[in-house]
Amino acid sequence: MPRPSSEGKAVTWWVDAAIVFALASYLIWPLFHLEFSDKWASIESTFIADARFLKDHWPHPRWQPLWYTGTRFDYIYPPALRYGTAALARWVEGWSTARSYHFYVAVLYALGIAGVYVLSRTGGRSRKFAMVAALAVATVSPSFLVMTELRNDARGSYSEPQRLGVLVRYGEGPHMSAVAMLGFALAFSITALRTGRLRWIAAAAGASALVVAHNFYGATALAMLFPIAVWSWWVTHLDNRIFPRSAAIAALSYGLCAFWLVPTYFTVTLYNMRYVSERGNRWSLWLIVGLAILYMKLSEKWARGNRDRAWPVFLIGALGILFVNVIGNYFFQFRVIGEPGRMVPELDLFVILAGVEFLRWAWDNEWPGAIRFRIPRRLAVALAVFLLFYSVRKYVRNSWNIYVPDVDYRSRVEYRITDWMAKNMPQARAYTTGSVRFWYNAWYDLAEMGGGSEQGLLNPAVQPSTWQLGGSEDAELGILWLQALGVDAAIVHDRTSQEPYKDVVHPEKFAGRMELAYTDGQGNFIYRTPRRYPAIARVVEAARLDALPPLPEDPPKEQLRHLVDILEKGPEAPVETQWVGTEELRIRARMYAGHTLYVQVPHNRPWQATLDGKPLALRKTHLNFMRIDVPEGDREVRLLFAKPLENSIGQAVFAATIVCLVLLCRRREASW
Repeated sequence: MPRPSSEGKAVTWWVDAAIVFALASYLIWPLFHLEFSDKWASIESTFIADARFLKDHWPHPRWQPLWYTGTRFDYIYPPALRYGTAALARWVEGWSTARSYHFYVAVLYALGIAGVYVLSRTGGRSRKFAMVAALAVATVSPSFLVMTELRNDARGSYSEPQRLGVLVRYGEGPHMSAVAMLGFALAFSITALRTGRLRWIAAAAGASALVVAHNFYGATALAMLFPIAVWSWWVTHLDNRIFPRSAAIAALSYGLCAFWLVPTYFTVTLYNMRYVSERGNRWSLWLIVGLAILYMKLSEKWARGNRDRAWPVFLIGALGILFVNVIGNYFFQFRVIGEPGRMVPELDLFVILAGVEFLRWAWDNEWPGAIRFRIPRRLAVALAVFLLFYSVRKYVRNSWNIYVPDVDYRSRVEYRITDWMAKNMPQARAYTTGSVRFWYNAWYDLAEMGGGSEQGLLNPAVQPSTWQLGGSEDAELGILWLQALGVDAAIVHDRTSQEPYKDVVHPEKFAGRMELAYTDGQGNFIYRTPRRYPAIARVVEAARLDALPPLPEDPPKEQLRHLVDILEKGPEAPVETQWVGTEELRIRARMYAGHTLYVQVPHNRPWQATLDGKPLALRKTHLNFMRIDVPEGDREVRLLFAKPLENSIGQAVFAATIVCLVLLCRRREASW
C-alpha cells in the first residue's frame, strides 16, 4: 500500500485543522451562546450544578457536604470540565454557569472534529481524506444502520450524529469532551511511538491526561486503543524502543492526573460501578482475550516488518474491539465492565476512519494490472463520498434548529422548588428525585440525600433508601429512612407535575403521614420529616448504640426502627450543627455521662474531631456515619476534613511531572 511520501508542511496542518474547527463550530453555532435549553431532563444539569458549587467555593473544596449526605469533592467527577466551566463563570462577566458549560463543551466538541482530522492525517497521511474523515464524523453516525433505537431517537432532532446527540440530548458533556481529546491523544502517541521525539512524548502525555481528566468512558476507550497502537507500530516497525516510549507516555499521563486520581479514587469508583452499570460476565472476558490473541497472531503474520501497514493494523484492532464491545452488548449482552452502549460515538469514529482509509486505498493504490481502472475507481470513490454527505443534508440544513433555548427558566419546577427551599428551608437536607434532583444545586447550596454522580458515593446506605422511597408504598419505612439519614424534607411529584421523570411510584403515600410544607397545586409537594431536631447530629445513649448489631446496607425494617428510636427518642439534648465553608462542621451539644455523639456525615479517614483544640477519637458507626465520644457538659466539637495524604503525594508527583514535561519540550529535536 504505497502512500504519499510527504505528510505536507506543518502550515497545512494548522490551516486545515482551523478550517475543520470553523466548519464544526458553524454546525453547532447556537450551542456557543446557549444558557438554558428545553432539555430539562438532560443529565447536563448535574455538571452545571457541580461547576456552580465549585465556582462558589473556589479554588478546591475538599469535601462536598451537599450530595449523598456528604462525600469527597474529588470523588464526584474528574476535574477538567468542572474547572473549565467554573473558571469561565467566574472570570467572564455576565456568564452564568449554564452558559459557561455550553460554551466549554461547544469549543471542545468543535476541537474534537479537528482532532479527527489530525488523527486521520497522522495515520493515513492523506490530507484530502483526513478532511473527509473529519467532516464525516461531524455529520454521520454509522451506528444508526444497526441500532434502531438510536436512529429513531435522533429523528426528532434531524438525525444529528450520535456524537452530538449524546452531548445535546443526553447531556454527556464530560464524555464527549474526553472523546474530543481522544483524537489528539492517539495522533500524538502514534507520532511519539514512531519517531521517539521527546516533545511528542510530552504532547501525547498531555493530551492523554486531558482525556482521563474529562471522563472515564473516554479514558476507557483510550485504555483499549493505546495498547493497540503500541502493538500496531511495533509489529510493523520492529523497533523495541516503542515499548519504553509507550511506558513513558503512560507514566507521564498518570503523573499529570496524580493530584486527583489517587488510589482510593479507583477503589471507590470501582465499588460504586454497581450503581451505574450492570456487572460484567465471565464469557465476555474470555472472548475478548481470545480475540486479542487471534488479532495479534493474524496481524503479525500479515504485517510484520511492513511499515506501510501500521495504520490499517491499528484500525482493524480498534474497530474490532469497539465493535465487539458495543454491538456485542447491543445484540448479545457482551459486557466486561461499565456500559458498552455509551461508547457508540467511539465506534462511529473508527467505523468512519476505517471506511475513509478504504476509500483512500481505492483512490491511491495502483496494484499490478489495475492502472487502467484508475478513473472508474476514483469516480466510484467520489460518488461514495458524495452519497455519504448527501445522506445528511437534512441535519446540515437544520443543524441550528436543534437548540431550543428556554429563556423563562424561573417558571420551571426545577427552579421554583429549589428557590422555595433556599428561602424557607435553606439548611435542610432533602430527598429529591428526577430533574429536580439533577438541578437542585444549579442555583443554590442546598443539601440533598441524592446527588449527581453515584460513582463518588461514600455512603452506600443512600442507594437502598433511594430505591425504597421511590418504588415502595410503605410510607413508614420511607419515613424511617429519612430520619435515619438526617433528611428534613421529601420533595415528590405526582403525574400532573411538570417534572419529567416521576421517579416516585406512590407519591401520595406521605399524605397525612408527614406535615405538608408546600404545594403549588401543580403536582409538586414538599413534606417535612418528623425529626426531633433539625441538626445532622444526635446525642445518644452509648449502651443502646453498642447493643445494636452492625447494619447491612439495606437493613430490615425492625433494625432501622431500632436505630431511629436511638436517634430520635434519646435524652433531652438539643444539638446544633453548622457548616463553616465546606471542610468544617461545628457541633454544639449538651453531653451526658454514658452518651455519645452520632454525626450523620459519612466517615472518612481525613476527618478529625477536636474539642477545645484537643483531638477526640472518631469512629465509624451504623449506616457508615461517624461517632465521637465527647466528655459531658455543654460542648462545641469541631470536625475538620483535613487534606488527605494521598492527595499531597499526588500533588508532588504532579509537580515533578510538570518539570519533566518542561524539560522534554525544551529539547525540541531530541529523540529517544
